[in-house]
Amino acid sequence: MTDHRDKALEYAHLHQGEFLGSLQDFVRIPSVSTDPDHQADMLRAANWLVDQFRLLGLDKVQVFPTNGHPIVYAESVKAGNAPTILIYGHYDVQPVDPVELWKTGPFNPVMNGENLYGRGASDMKGQVIASMKAIESILKTDQLPVNIKFLVEGEEEIGSPNLRSWIDAHQDLLACDLALNPDAGMIAVDVPTIIYALRGLAYFEIRVYGPDHDLHSGVFGGVVHNPAQVLCDLISGMHDSRGRITLPGFYDSVRELDAEERSELARLPVDDEYYRKQTGAPALWGEDGYSAVERIGSRPTLDVNGLLSGFTTKGSKTVIPAWAMAKISMRLVPDQDPKQVHKQLLRYMEEHAPKTVRWEVDQMSGGPASLTQRTSKGTQALTKAMQAVWGTDPVYKREGGSIPVVSDVQNSLHADSVLTGFGLPDDNIHSPNEKLHTPTWFKGIDALIHFFYNLQ
Repeated sequence: MTDHRDKALEYAHLHQGEFLGSLQDFVRIPSVSTDPDHQADMLRAANWLVDQFRLLGLDKVQVFPTNGHPIVYAESVKAGNAPTILIYGHYDVQPVDPVELWKTGPFNPVMNGENLYGRGASDMKGQVIASMKAIESILKTDQLPVNIKFLVEGEEEIGSPNLRSWIDAHQDLLACDLALNPDAGMIAVDVPTIIYALRGLAYFEIRVYGPDHDLHSGVFGGVVHNPAQVLCDLISGMHDSRGRITLPGFYDSVRELDAEERSELARLPVDDEYYRKQTGAPALWGEDGYSAVERIGSRPTLDVNGLLSGFTTKGSKTVIPAWAMAKISMRLVPDQDPKQVHKQLLRYMEEHAPKTVRWEVDQMSGGPASLTQRTSKGTQALTKAMQAVWGTDPVYKREGGSIPVVSDVQNSLHADSVLTGFGLPDDNIHSPNEKLHTPTWFKGIDALIHFFYNLQ
């Protein structure tokens, strides 16, 4: 096996230029999922993947239509009773605005030093190509030691609205032992990283109504309860002086960190000062008793994402607004249920909203958190792979954000995901001048080769 592994790694090293060229070809396709003007480009990106999978010699290569952008599927299931790995990716990218801030063309990928610049180079076309090229390196020198299936969607950047229903409808096709999701990233070039937990999400819109139309604040001020004031009071009361969320029963299901996990998280080279510098905030804030890295990965949150009420343009207009609105998101941790959190928010509103207004709460989206055991076979296989390539132990990190497909795979296919990726914090994903550090990317391909062999 070692000889086969070494040959695959040698192939990868000899073909790095070709691998980079493939990524550049992929980045040139402006597959912006949110823009209807790029509908043809989305199809072009999907068909480009089809061609690449066929060149790899994969089977059942197919484009599946959805109510939005298509999903591309391919497989190689010739390894008998060996584990089956579902590899996730997405081919859509974020819009490029503001385009005037780009130093090079967003879809004209160019090398500058060790970095490849272009929209999608890091998020996540680079990660999709890394997975494909690891498979190619093995197939050109050996037989695959595991069964693999690719699922590459085109709607991740718009919330994957059609993915869960498609996965539910194709459970037999997608059946797997574990999923590899390289849509995460590394903390630094010399710190290989495995993400083992993601927070869930519950997103709400709250509307508070007072008078049936805007009122003159001189004529009616002091007589009618201002909906904007009521909403501000309600939001202010959703946290106490210790930074804890005050919704009834909110922490009942929250799983506490044990001493071992807190010690492991403390190994991460990201202290409180790191987060202060990253944000530019004068000082950090959050729930008492937890470090910043613990708050981000293992504690739930409640944040205001937007507020709107009354007169907000230039100049002055003395009105009592008829209504006020807030967008509220909550990041959830393992064992919290978005539906239960909805009920907790409703109970809070029932207990605290005054009778001088009426109110509505709409749940706009939601999904549970995910947690993979660090001792799982997949995580340990990736740990050994990263040790072999970087010569150091990876760090294990809880991620504060949400990746809906992880919980979709967990709930529909009953398979855990191994999350990693080879992008860096300064890759400017979702921003102008997105880039990919190619030496780290090439190491990532090597690590994936090791990973697949480690699983057999």
